[in-house]
Amino acid sequence: MDCLLIAVLFAIFVAIRPIRRFTLCMLPWFLFGFIYSSFNFFPNYEFNSIDVRDLYDAEKALFGINTAAGRLIPGEWFAIHHCAVLDFVAGCFYLCWVPVPIAFTIYLYFIHKRDWANRFAWAFLTVNLIGFIGYYVHPAAPPWYAMNYGFTPVLHTPGNVAGLGRFDQLVGLNIFHSIYGKNANVFAAVPSLHAAYLLVTAAYSVMSRRRWYTSCIFGFICVGIWFTAIYTGHHYCIDVILGILTAIVGTVLFEVVWRKVQQPRTASH
Repeated sequence: MDCLLIAVLFAIFVAIRPIRRFTLCMLPWFLFGFIYSSFNFFPNYEFNSIDVRDLYDAEKALFGINTAAGRLIPGEWFAIHHCAVLDFVAGCFYLCWVPVPIAFTIYLYFIHKRDWANRFAWAFLTVNLIGFIGYYVHPAAPPWYAMNYGFTPVLHTPGNVAGLGRFDQLVGLNIFHSIYGKNANVFAAVPSLHAAYLLVTAAYSVMSRRRWYTSCIFGFICVGIWFTAIYTGHHYCIDVILGILTAIVGTVLFEVVWRKVQQPRTASH
């Protein structure tokens, strides 16, 4: 249903002449939403087996924290050691994961940096496509799944807010409950695209020569999201590292293709 809605909205907006050019600039975002929503029809666990135990064991071996109760993964340790201030700040960081990149695209468009708006939006989509391939190559459960369900994959498991539920309790709103209730696939932890999004945004802020404090703000949010992903039990450290690598590979790959496409145009002028 979400796929159909996205397609219909795009068709309607393109048909409206005053906003047609803007809508076409936002095409990568419509494609992003359409593709992500389609995961409901093509679950990744139907293509490859789900990794629950191996990823958990690797996280514990590489990043485990020794305690009196034994060795814990960071997500388990933070589930015990957390505080209201960090819960609130972490929730604020995580709410930026898609809205900030979208807002940056719109900002670039309306300050007449439309080439950069297009460039950033298509780079963002490229990074997502690489990440989506990762979801299907290696379906993986997040830390909260292992912590709540153990190591046996249970298909059609509903989304879970994990540590972000503490933010909802603090503000008295079901913000993350409503978001994760529509999660297209819980077995899509590797790579962490949450870790990639603001890194790509910060990179294009620098490349498009935005003011230094704008890039610093994006970088700060980016690091905050990395922390939140682990703090709330939504991702392993391994997921975050792979998400960072996905952002770097996707951006570099896109820029290589983009510049090759642009060179003939530049030469013709």
